[in-house]
This record gives sequence, C-alpha cells and structure tokens, in this order.
Amino acid sequence: MKALAIAATGMNAQQLNLEVIANNVANINTTGFKRARAEFSDLLYQVERNAGVANASNQAIVPEGAHIGLGVQTSAVRNLHIQGPMVGTGNDLDLALVGRGWFQVEMPDGQTNYTRAGSFNTNADGQLVTIDGYTVVPGITFPDGATEVVVSASGQIFARIGNEPEMQELGQLTLATFVNEAGLEPLGDNLFRETPASGGPTVGVPADPGFGSIRQNYLEGSNVDPVKEITDLISAQRAYEMNSKIIQAADEMASVVSKNLR
Repeated sequence: MKALAIAATGMNAQQLNLEVIANNVANINTTGFKRARAEFSDLLYQVERNAGVANASNQAIVPEGAHIGLGVQTSAVRNLHIQGPMVGTGNDLDLALVGRGWFQVEMPDGQTNYTRAGSFNTNADGQLVTIDGYTVVPGITFPDGATEVVVSASGQIFARIGNEPEMQELGQLTLATFVNEAGLEPLGDNLFRETPASGGPTVGVPADPGFGSIRQNYLEGSNVDPVKEITDLISAQRAYEMNSKIIQAADEMASVVSKNLR
C-alpha cells in the first residue's frame, strides 16, 4: 500500500522541519544568527492515465489524467538573511551592520570567511580579532596607549593615543556582499563560507551604495522571531500527527484485507 510509504516521507519531512525550528530557537540569543527555513518539494508521480491522449473508442481526447504523488522530499534549508535587531552593549569594539554586507575574517589556513557577528576584541599584538581570535580583514592594529576608539558609520577607525589632542586614524574596514547570500555555506561559530552558488564577494566601503553602514557600541541580534517559531512548531507537530494517522489508517485497511483473505 503506497499510503504507508507516502506518509512516511511526510513524517521524515516534518521531523527535519522540527529540527530546523529547534536550531532556530536554540540560537535565539546568538549574535548575528540568521534563522533557517526548511523547504520541500513533491516527489515523482506515478502515472495511471495520461492527459491529452485518445480515449478507449479513439473518439475524443482525455481532458484529465491520473497522477499519483509518491510523497515529499527536502529541497533546501534556507538561511534567511534578514536584518536582526540592534542590541546596545557600550563596548567600543562591538560593531553592528545595518544593511547588506559581511565582515571578512582571515582563518588560520589563509582562507577568508564571512560573519555578521561584530563582537570584536584585540589580541596580544593589538590586532582587531573576532571573539575566537581570527583576524578581521583588512588588518587593523591598535598601538599601545590607545585610550579611546571611534568607528564611523563608513568604517573608519580612529583612536586617541595617550593624551594627544587629535585622534589618529588606524585604518578602514571594508565589507563584502554576495549576489546570492542564501548560497553561503554556514560553518558554525557565526561564520559563513563562499560557494559556487553564492558567487564571489564584492568588496567595498561601508555606507557606499549597495553596502550597509556600521554602528559602534551595538551588536546585531538574532533575527529569530519567537512567535513565528512557535507557530511553525505547532504546524509541524500537527502535520506529523496527521501523517502518523494516515499510517495507522493504512495499516488498519491492510489488516482488514489480510483477515478477509484467511
């Protein structure tokens, strides 16, 4: 009985849907996290009767066919790169992005990854690094005695050295954008990697056309909406229950047939 297999694909799909929702909720307080959405597509159809062919008497064309669906499959788990809320921190090296763009991060192997989490710090050499110690690209080094740091909306970094009356410019942050942000590969640790689907990065200055601006003393919070996740959770739970009832009904129907054959 095909209904058993079809309903089983539905239960598997809703189980994956639930896992995606659970990951969203688990990261509700993760800086720069982008919620994901599971997307599904129908499986192949079994053709019982084709449309548009001649009928049995060859006198007319069959207007409708009979195609039996065989279930559902996962087509994608899409990260929704929607702006998250601004969270004030008061930390001079916390930088939030408002609009499009990604901070560039140099990994130990020399590869460049990308992040929206601007919770930065300095290492022992005064270099601007992520919370995990990866260097922010382009490299910015803070000299000894820097007592005040200002980051403009366009990514210029200034610092006051000692008691100097004028602030010294230390460098210029740049951002990267992608044609297809949904094609970036999530790596964990708030990092994403370029893929053939995302296309190559376009690097530019913050606040330029097509690039977001930087807001100092803030972090971009997770874009997970608790109300939306609860609604999706209830929907996934009900769909799972309905598929399980179909399996139960198909099993009872099969048992009736087997009893009648005895």
